[in-house]
Amino acid sequence: MDDAMTPSAAGGGGAIAGPERLAAPGRAPGEDTGLPDQREVPDVCAAPRRRGGRFTRWALDGADRAGGHQGPHGRTEQTHSWLRVMCLTGVDYFSTLGYQPAIAALAAGFVSPIATLVLIALTLLGALPVYRRVASESFKGEGSIAMLERLLPWWSGKLFVLVLLGFAATDFIITITLSAADAAAHAVENPLMPAVFHGANLPFTLLLVVLLGAVFLRGFREAIGIAVVLVAVYLVLNAVVIAAAFVHVFDHPALFGDWTSALLRQNGGNPFLVVGVALLVFPKLALGLSGFETGVTVIPQIRGAADEGNGRPERRIRGAKRLLTTAALTMSVFLLTSSFTTTLLIPQKEFQPGGAANGRALAYLAHAYLGPVVGTAYDLSTIAILWFAGASAMAGLLNIVPRYLPRYGMAPTWARAVRPLVIVFTLIAIGITLAFDANVDAQGGAYATGVLVLITSASVAVTLSARRKRQRKRTVGFAAVSLVFAYTTVANVIERPDGLRIGALFIVGILLVSFVSRLRRSFEVRATSVVFDDTALGFLQEGAEYGELHLVANEPDRGDEAEYRDKARAERHDSHIPGRASIVFLEVLKSDSSDFEEDLVVHGHVLHGFRVLKVRSGNVPNTIATILLQIRNITGVVPEIYFEWTEGNPISNMVRFLIAGEGEVAPVTREVLRETERDVRRRPIVHVS
Repeated sequence: MDDAMTPSAAGGGGAIAGPERLAAPGRAPGEDTGLPDQREVPDVCAAPRRRGGRFTRWALDGADRAGGHQGPHGRTEQTHSWLRVMCLTGVDYFSTLGYQPAIAALAAGFVSPIATLVLIALTLLGALPVYRRVASESFKGEGSIAMLERLLPWWSGKLFVLVLLGFAATDFIITITLSAADAAAHAVENPLMPAVFHGANLPFTLLLVVLLGAVFLRGFREAIGIAVVLVAVYLVLNAVVIAAAFVHVFDHPALFGDWTSALLRQNGGNPFLVVGVALLVFPKLALGLSGFETGVTVIPQIRGAADEGNGRPERRIRGAKRLLTTAALTMSVFLLTSSFTTTLLIPQKEFQPGGAANGRALAYLAHAYLGPVVGTAYDLSTIAILWFAGASAMAGLLNIVPRYLPRYGMAPTWARAVRPLVIVFTLIAIGITLAFDANVDAQGGAYATGVLVLITSASVAVTLSARRKRQRKRTVGFAAVSLVFAYTTVANVIERPDGLRIGALFIVGILLVSFVSRLRRSFEVRATSVVFDDTALGFLQEGAEYGELHLVANEPDRGDEAEYRDKARAERHDSHIPGRASIVFLEVLKSDSSDFEEDLVVHGHVLHGFRVLKVRSGNVPNTIATILLQIRNITGVVPEIYFEWTEGNPISNMVRFLIAGEGEVAPVTREVLRETERDVRRRPIVHVS
């Protein structure tokens, strides 16, 4: 509460007329209050009944289940071995083999295998240790973003999370559009495809994006079985293609000599210059780092020990670490071998836009060395896993948005539901596809930017965590990794600024929607639950026996007897509280005002003989209104509350309310009550003097 709610200095003397003073502490904890069980009382925090037609009810189905959805990462009723769950994240991570070798060759030329070695070193010595730590500290699937949210306090943490959500949205949306574009490229460039479809990448890509949205609108059920089959078939086919390519290289040893000659000739014959160029160009290959953030979001799917309960799930954490390590090692082998074979066997001109290997280097080798049947099988497998990678990305978006934005009050209430979000994300993906003309190479920069920003933020998060736990060696090591990823991110942004521009658009969009939503939802009941302890229920029962409940809002100051005595005297005099009526003080103890949704626990205290209800919350007026409504539901008595007018400029007080959760407490409390309870007869009464 604001300063105006402290006791009035001119409250008048004399003894207290009313019975708010207790001779001894009241009801003992656990004693029957005579009130109904709180669990059987209508909850004022429950989601309101949906209005509207059939379409509205269909679209908002599930809106009262925060963070719940039907996507691959959303269901945790059934858990699996870590190896099966690895396939769930693998549809995103391993599917990059469909386009990564071609993008690497186009970006780095003959240096691609050397730059890939640098990327592998960064994967195994940088990203892997970072995300093993994230798995250990964020084992509920929140990922590195939640770690930073916990480490950064108040609004700074919320704003930083919103920025990261912008880059996460960039990562996931571009995963959908880039994967669909590459799947379309594999389809239309297949030699068996009729010539009329060649070059029709854009229509095929849009069809895949719309199909993905339609599947999620219908309800995407358990997907891990499909993921296991897709990943197994895809990795086997990639191994077959790469093995056939190596056989051809061994049969024609001159290919290796031609590559080394071209490599040295391109770099002036200096091998040290080759290494330097590899260090400079490896940020362009950052697509090979994708999948780590997805890897930690699927941790709840991993089977844990039956006796772990709600404590730290050590078995699940060990499984997550094995998942990350196995995926990183597997991907490193495929990255190096695919980069080496495609660079040696495919002419550089074929990697250029319009070339036969553009966006489909391994498919090019499959058709060239294994024939059209195996090549077509590889194309179909690639199309399937790329489309499913888009499904995994959609599920990731449906995990992140309901988990953060509604809880911050920075998204409309319909953002808890799957279907409206699917429609929004599908429309955005269609717009991105049209903007890039379904070009795989053009989207690589934006994808890499989103991936690198998330990995850099994860590195910073684990560095801060190690520093807070005073682990000096780990702090230094993670700080070094953070600097390397920061350099990689900056280098990628300088080389391909389109990724930063797209990320900035997502960030601006999220910030605008967030603040507009927070303003629009300012007068909502924000609590997710309200619980009164036994002493507090005893106070309510004593007042309800007389059919009246009079509460006095008080901002705790000294906390001594004089404070409560003077406050009671002032309110009785200024607000004309009946002398026979007992008074219960209500105090809101301030917490983080940037929080929007809270679980409220109201504790009853007897202080210096006065009844006092205390609750901790970041927002004063909304909390008071919520408690009043729940008191009415529990007791059946419409309570009355007494405030003093707030001093100061109304505009500055409104800003204080929006930022700090204080300001114009009495008018805002009344407005929240008016918005929530339309029936004047059932609405708690607000008095201001």
